[in-house]
Amino acid sequence: MKVTKKRLDRAFFSNPDVVEIAEALLGKIICTKIDGQYCEAMITETEAYAGTNDKACHAHMGRYTKRTATMYEEGGTAYIYLCYGIHHLFNIVTNRHGNADAVLIRAIEPIEGTDSMLKRRNAKILKPSLFSGPGKLTKALGINKSFNATDLVNSEEIFIVDGNKKINDIVKTTRIGIDYAGEDAFLPWRFYISGNKFISQP
Repeated sequence: MKVTKKRLDRAFFSNPDVVEIAEALLGKIICTKIDGQYCEAMITETEAYAGTNDKACHAHMGRYTKRTATMYEEGGTAYIYLCYGIHHLFNIVTNRHGNADAVLIRAIEPIEGTDSMLKRRNAKILKPSLFSGPGKLTKALGINKSFNATDLVNSEEIFIVDGNKKINDIVKTTRIGIDYAGEDAFLPWRFYISGNKFISQP
């Protein structure tokens, strides 16, 4: 299927302000072409992680491991890791090479390929709870760790396009599940579309 919507380019992801990007990603569309199935879903919730200076970030204090190495790539790279040995979490690296900023995608709203997404979620009825959580949305879209380090700007398997929908009512609040981050746990770096039902719950 040919996508006519405009892809987000390198300049969008290279913005040095990860918080600004996390907010700007709301309303944008994740497109996947995996296992012969094309899907589109609108991003409804995100969280920002500010590289080496953020205690909640995997790269805090310049931590560089086999897992975090992808975070130091250029903006527009997919950072996908396995959480608790079960859930694949999809993040988008931002900023320039070497900074390790990233945005976690926390929830989506299906647009196209809903039947494929429901099948992957072992469900028959569309419910917001099937897509409202970072581990749930990756399963629905067919994203797993094998796609880690994918260049979202040029990939034909996973990419982000402009939804041409301006989101005016955005809720800004604290991130979820990072109590260990001390004072950084209180930063208002989680964003979601106000009134949207496809939102993860704390």
